[in-house]
Amino acid sequence: MDVALIVQKFGGTSVADLDRIRAVAGHVKKEVDAGNQVAVVVSAMAGVTDRMVEIAGEVNATDNAREYDTVVAVGEQATAGLLSMVLQEDGIAARSWQGWQIPIRTNATHGRARIENIETDALMRSLDGNEVAVVTGFQGLGPDNRVTTLGRGGSDTTAVALAAALSAKRCDIFTDVDGVYTSDPRIVTKARKLDKITYEEMLEMASLGAKVLQTRCVEMAMKHGVRLRVLSSFADQPGTLVVDEEEIVEQELVSGIAYSRDEAKITLVRVADRPGVAAAIFGPLAESDINVDMIVQNISADGQATDLTFTVTKGDLERAVAVVKEKRGELGYDDLDWDADVVKVSVIGVGMRSHAGVALAMFRALAEKGINIQVISTSEIKVSVLIAEEYTELALRALHTAYGLDAD
Repeated sequence: MDVALIVQKFGGTSVADLDRIRAVAGHVKKEVDAGNQVAVVVSAMAGVTDRMVEIAGEVNATDNAREYDTVVAVGEQATAGLLSMVLQEDGIAARSWQGWQIPIRTNATHGRARIENIETDALMRSLDGNEVAVVTGFQGLGPDNRVTTLGRGGSDTTAVALAAALSAKRCDIFTDVDGVYTSDPRIVTKARKLDKITYEEMLEMASLGAKVLQTRCVEMAMKHGVRLRVLSSFADQPGTLVVDEEEIVEQELVSGIAYSRDEAKITLVRVADRPGVAAAIFGPLAESDINVDMIVQNISADGQATDLTFTVTKGDLERAVAVVKEKRGELGYDDLDWDADVVKVSVIGVGMRSHAGVALAMFRALAEKGINIQVISTSEIKVSVLIAEEYTELALRALHTAYGLDAD
């Protein structure tokens, strides 16, 4: 029998209490019973890291990033120890590994460190000795031998990086959903679960609002060719495979409809139409660490002025408006408008590369529902539009039907 090495990752809701940790042990046991080697990456129990952040914040944590990371990394350590104990109780050889014990080496950027190398010798000896390796997610070891944390989605990143370093057959991401859907099933009741989706499509969906996987872990999986599987901790379902495009024999024109409510629109009315104006607007925004997403420019009839519209996240809206107001004398615009009641809706699919008319079908479907498009942006495998937030549900359902994605 061929032995496969499988990496499993369990998030906070999957290990929320001891009963759920025992259920996680059941998933691990299935792979062990199948004769596979298993490395498990765990998050902190739900709410533990938030509580540590809250406590650390009471002692001016922002001034001491090293100790802050030491505090917020404790949740994963507790989960790893508990799961190892439960597995041993079930007769399965297991041991816990903290990031620094492996070690998972990172750069020195505390709070959002990036993994640079994983030394797998000791871990492989443990796996070859038929032990389940239970690894703390979210944390590593910096160049100064201090604990670092990887930031948002860090445990997913740990799992994918570990799967790449160990040349694992597959990395299973267990979560509270049973796979990747063609759209948000809470809004689009006819959404279908996808059996497979490409890295590129998953990356677009993650960056455009789908919360199944973090963009960082998908990027890493695509770079290293790690096959991902998204599945539920709470249901015995096969989930969705995230794979290279070549693994999908018959590619759909459109794979999914995503949306993001974290959008705000800013419009500069009648800006002088001259070279350097765009740089004068977007340069200061970049210097203020404000990310600009969609941009549209309309030239006036006399060719002397332009209206310029762009989007930022809702959290950056106030700062962005302040930056643009400060530059009014230099920019010379007539008026400044902004709107936080907007949503970005995106149609995604690698099939767009070889088919025309995808954008037209989108525009037509929205027009038939009386939904006005405010801004448009495109890439090779997506078309995004900005619309009034009140039309979110209507737009998602209309587009889902228009592209033939509805479940039978």
